[in-house]
Amino acid sequence: MAKKKNISDQNILSFYMDYVLEHGAPPKSVYMFAKTNNFEESKFYEYFGTFEAVEKRIFRVLFEDTLKLLNKSDDYQLFDARNKLLSFYFTFFENLTANRSYVLFALQQHKNALKNLSVLTELKTGFTNYIASLDIETLDLKEERIDKIQGRALQESAWIQLLLTMKFWMDDTSTSFEKTDVFIEKSVNTSFDILNITPLKSVIDLGKFLFKEKIQMK
Repeated sequence: MAKKKNISDQNILSFYMDYVLEHGAPPKSVYMFAKTNNFEESKFYEYFGTFEAVEKRIFRVLFEDTLKLLNKSDDYQLFDARNKLLSFYFTFFENLTANRSYVLFALQQHKNALKNLSVLTELKTGFTNYIASLDIETLDLKEERIDKIQGRALQESAWIQLLLTMKFWMDDTSTSFEKTDVFIEKSVNTSFDILNITPLKSVIDLGKFLFKEKIQMK
């Protein structure tokens, strides 16, 4: 049988997901993987260097597909940061659910939890950049270095929240993952309530006022 010639990176991602679900393990070699799917081994290396790179790309594609769906919505464009993030979560977890068998395999295949998390590195890059793009308001302390630290801390805490939500979803046995939906709504809203800097701004403004008045009174 003639080998398939028009192989794309998307084909390889699909072949890989099907393979691990059918065999319960990654392919032994690129040669065997290509032979099983009837394409030249060299085609694999046009897009990926290793199977680990394939695994990382799959999670990046799940993230990118989520953003594509969201950006097609006129309503989404009008949302504030809180509702944009909620929309992201609900859409992203719909994508995870559509591929649940593979996601569970990918995140549970190694006994070492850190090894499992390594497949999420490209997802983390995309997600933290997305959080930065939301322009979530933080305190303006007029100090560039501190503002950068605030931004990084916000992105890292958002990433940890996403990981916790993924773990909750993985363990969720409720119908249609209803408990995960509740968890998403409560955790995202709580995060934004904690980040609500309006009361803190008022305290700082009051402090500035009292400090200024005290100086003038002297």
